[in-house]
Amino acid sequence: MEKLFIGEITIYFMMNGSRSGISPVVATVILVAIAIVIAIAVAFWATGLVGIFTRFEKLEIVSAYQDSVNTNNIIVRVRNTGSSPTSITEVVINGVEVEEVDPTACSLNVGHTLKVTIQTSGLQGGVTYEVMLKSSGGKQYPTAVLAHTGNNPEIPKITGVTCEQVGGGGGGSA
Repeated sequence: MEKLFIGEITIYFMMNGSRSGISPVVATVILVAIAIVIAIAVAFWATGLVGIFTRFEKLEIVSAYQDSVNTNNIIVRVRNTGSSPTSITEVVINGVEVEEVDPTACSLNVGHTLKVTIQTSGLQGGVTYEVMLKSSGGKQYPTAVLAHTGNNPEIPKITGVTCEQVGGGGGGSA
């Protein structure tokens, strides 16, 4: 250290070799690391928001068959694999007859399965019927059912729809 006397004030000068601090390279690395950590935190936060605002409805038809006890009935089992609760609002057979359903009776929570029993005026054996379920989200879920017994040559009319929760939740009938 060098001393410089000016009056009664002593000023100390440090030589370049004895400076302390961090180098510009280390400072840059630290700033980049902090920026990356903040970017990752913002990405996780935004992903959480997207998940909240992008709920979707997706129904999966597990099975559809003619009831072996009451051969006028078609049974459709539906599972909600989406991220939003929904309900069945209409049932259509062969695109002709529509039966509106009480949405509260056929509501379906996320992860739950619903047994939909469609009572008809009769089915004809050996005929494949297209059954379409319409949801409260406006989506249509078609399936085909092959009738194994019956003697009705007409397109069946829907006389009623009953819904029953399978594996949890509440249920009812329409």
